[in-house]
Amino acid sequence: MLAYTAGDTDVPLLDETIGANFERIVARFPLHDALIEAAAVPGEEARRWSYTKLNDDVDRVARALLAVGVGQGERIGIWSPNCAEWTIVQYATAKVGAILVSVNPAYRSHELEFVVRQNGMRMLVCAPSDRNSDYTGMARRALAECPELRELVFLPDAGLAELTAGEPENEAERTFAELLKRADDVAHADLKARMAGLDPHDAINLQYTSGTTGFPKGATLTHHNILNNGYSIGELLDYTEHDRVVIPVPFYHCFGMVIGNLAALSHGAATIIPGRGFAPAAALEAVQDFGGTSLYGVPTMFIAELALPDFASYDLATLRTGVMAGSLCPIEVMNRVISEMNMKDVAICYGMTETSPVSTMTRSVDSMARRTETVGRTMPNLESRIVDPVTRGVIERGEIGELCTRGYSVMKGYWNQPDKTAEAIDAEGWMHTGDLARMDADGYIVIEGRIKDMVIRGGENVYPREIEEFLYTHPDIQDVQVIGVPDERYGEELMACVILKPGAPPLDAGSLAKFCRGKLAHYKIPRYVDVRDSFPMTVSGKIRKVDMRKEAVARLGL
Repeated sequence: MLAYTAGDTDVPLLDETIGANFERIVARFPLHDALIEAAAVPGEEARRWSYTKLNDDVDRVARALLAVGVGQGERIGIWSPNCAEWTIVQYATAKVGAILVSVNPAYRSHELEFVVRQNGMRMLVCAPSDRNSDYTGMARRALAECPELRELVFLPDAGLAELTAGEPENEAERTFAELLKRADDVAHADLKARMAGLDPHDAINLQYTSGTTGFPKGATLTHHNILNNGYSIGELLDYTEHDRVVIPVPFYHCFGMVIGNLAALSHGAATIIPGRGFAPAAALEAVQDFGGTSLYGVPTMFIAELALPDFASYDLATLRTGVMAGSLCPIEVMNRVISEMNMKDVAICYGMTETSPVSTMTRSVDSMARRTETVGRTMPNLESRIVDPVTRGVIERGEIGELCTRGYSVMKGYWNQPDKTAEAIDAEGWMHTGDLARMDADGYIVIEGRIKDMVIRGGENVYPREIEEFLYTHPDIQDVQVIGVPDERYGEELMACVILKPGAPPLDAGSLAKFCRGKLAHYKIPRYVDVRDSFPMTVSGKIRKVDMRKEAVARLGL
């Protein structure tokens, strides 16, 4: 049987804009909690919005945007850690039909200016600063260097620091509060007229992919893309108005703004922001303090939460579900999340920015084996197939090839890069993911790793994922990533990069090889071991193996 599946088509796709969907939900649940932001400073109260209050604030920002002349299709950037204003701006831009450009909080001046120029960004809404990032200074440099950028809007600093930065210096700058004052210049009827002229298939979001080679590419996503993906995820998680979704993953990424905000708010659920960035204790405190029923994270986040010395002291009884995505999840971690965090219905989501993002997902009815060893089945109203990476012909189930997806979730393309779009989306509309996968007899998909991460040792194809899963059974290993490094004899050799559990004894290649012998084929046993404190990651939590390989090559003198 060929490696092809089509998702269920029983649930029709939504044919509305994000703004129209939100107003429909507001009418159903006007007084329910929509958004809760945990206090940024100890002793302060959490900030709360009902659906009615959130809609009022969204409309106020939307009318202010109209007042300053923001047109349909113009690009409005947001450059900030997670905060309530991020969500408000997300929905406000959707209501006026502006394209929200989600700017990676880790960017520096060079990357910011590239993004501004690449899409012709008109306005940038940004935090004054965060941790070691001087957003104010970098935004002002972009304003001076990029004629496309005409306005800066500085968000409040949420009490994190005493800042003089972020105070307007010229007429091209204003605070968020000053922007809001302009809302009185535009009537509600004018906003309704703008909303009535929008189409669900209009572009509404630019998500810049992690650029491991060269500059990032801007995936252009529509209302139809991301609203339907978020809604479908919420349906499979059985979200209702009684759910409270804790979102410690970044909003700038689809994980936060689609799997998080859109999935929850399209079902009348509450979204909970535990902090501006990820902190394991803050995430668990948010679950405990606000009765979280769902918790999100990449595997490394769940590993950090489980590793807290006082983990057992947190009351996680209200949890029932959540999403683990962003990178491959170790089986042992999944088992602990289910058994120790009370997340019996936790789902694995697989996807990529270019597909809005989720293409496959496990279901609560799936067996433990399916939910820990696969990324589930194809999402409703989508198709999946696995092809030979060279010939692009569909292969048989059980064979390893490149996973492709097709359907409503596939992006319009890369912004102003038709050549890159044609490389990613073929003539039949299939998005080529670059991921190695296999499909079993029942249509469940197993990710074997990235095509570029596959190691060829002495002519043998070695898939790091398989070795990583085995090494997680080592009693002293907390986290592990396996990479390939150059070797004169075999072409490539294996290196295990490990983070040890607290108090574990030293680990070297000899002792690891002893642990592996008789359990792994000889060519799958790592030759090198690199004990580390952490792994290089993107802001969205993806492990940057390309950086790890560069570091290993330099360290070994290869």
